[in-house]
Amino acid sequence: MTSRRFDALVFGGGSAGMAAAARIAAAGFSVAVLERERELGGVLNQCIHSGFGLQVFREDLTGPEYAERFCERLSAAPGVEVYLETTAQEVAPPAPGAEAPLTVFGYSRRHGILQLPARAGVLAMGCRERNRGNVGIPGTRPAGVFTAGFAQRVLNIDGYLPGRRAVIVGSGDIGLIMARRLVWAGAEVPGVVEIQSYPSGLTRNVVQCLNDFGIPLHLSHVVSRILGANRVEGVEVSPLEEGVPRLDKTFRLDCDTVLLSVGLLPDTELAKKLGVALNPETGGPLVDAGLQTSVPGVFACGNLLHVHDLVDFVTEESERCGTRVAEYLSGDYEQLQHRVAPGANVRYVVPNRYYPGRENRFYLRALVVKNQARLEVRLGGQLAKQRRLPHVQPSEMVSFTLKPAELAGLPAGADQTLEVSIA
Repeated sequence: MTSRRFDALVFGGGSAGMAAAARIAAAGFSVAVLERERELGGVLNQCIHSGFGLQVFREDLTGPEYAERFCERLSAAPGVEVYLETTAQEVAPPAPGAEAPLTVFGYSRRHGILQLPARAGVLAMGCRERNRGNVGIPGTRPAGVFTAGFAQRVLNIDGYLPGRRAVIVGSGDIGLIMARRLVWAGAEVPGVVEIQSYPSGLTRNVVQCLNDFGIPLHLSHVVSRILGANRVEGVEVSPLEEGVPRLDKTFRLDCDTVLLSVGLLPDTELAKKLGVALNPETGGPLVDAGLQTSVPGVFACGNLLHVHDLVDFVTEESERCGTRVAEYLSGDYEQLQHRVAPGANVRYVVPNRYYPGRENRFYLRALVVKNQARLEVRLGGQLAKQRRLPHVQPSEMVSFTLKPAELAGLPAGADQTLEVSIA
């Protein structure tokens, strides 16, 4: 067993983990990054389409190009050790007063067994896809049913076409992008089936990946049955009326492949081992204004915390997380914080607390589809901030910054709760 002591451990070497680690190292602290894959970058490595980095780098990059920028940052950063092909299998929860309160045991073919004590940890493992078992699609169990992300990896990294004619269930961004990618690879996509009355992915992806290629989008429809013996032969699609499938209006789409793009779930297995409290709305950890979880010294960022739309937002949040970890390690972590609550038409707000005397950055998702909406932030019932939103829908994340001056002079309630709503 090899034992190495670090100031911070970062779990996950994707966009979130690399951004957080680089920021912690820049503050002069030693960092270990644990990544179970053979290379850094996470899901970025299989996203060969462009559209990354428009905010962070002011350039239009592919996923691998974006990942490479941060790989170079980590390589140049002093005090960073990267452990690839390493799984954090056992975690000793933080012990109050211990010199290195967090201890992780990692297992690796490349590095052997690792014992890594640290003063702080960053959870940045990203998320995983919901599968057929999560959504309960009836029918047989033939070959040819994949999650969209797995199919993306098979096609873009391994070089195998998952099928010749694919129906995509769900209109999440990965599913929309895969619809276009399959057409580029010579396959057919007879349709995308979405249970909601609105797309689950970004509007730009609906336009660029479906409309531009003439791929039908069946809103308010469900795949009511998968057909086939050894291999998928088709699916039955039923429209929804008042939330109930109209089986008498069912139609069939012939296909040999079904790709599921039915949502993402934060990968919280390690968080649960640490005893981290989870947010029932996001599935990720509850965090304070500095992105620290309920376990002191353990922070969270990226898609593990809540599912983001853009990798640029992941980077922005994770760099801020790295800054707060550095403050914690320096003994300068600000404790004065107050609660943030979702108000009308808001599903969740992250982070779950705010600093009253410094700038705060928030992310939220709406519960409604609405044009000409307004974001409203209230303290003690008084309006602190208002912003016009041309369009909101649950699939598109909203972000905003709240400055101390916007709260100055407002009569706060007894608990000084900040309420965020959409009108």
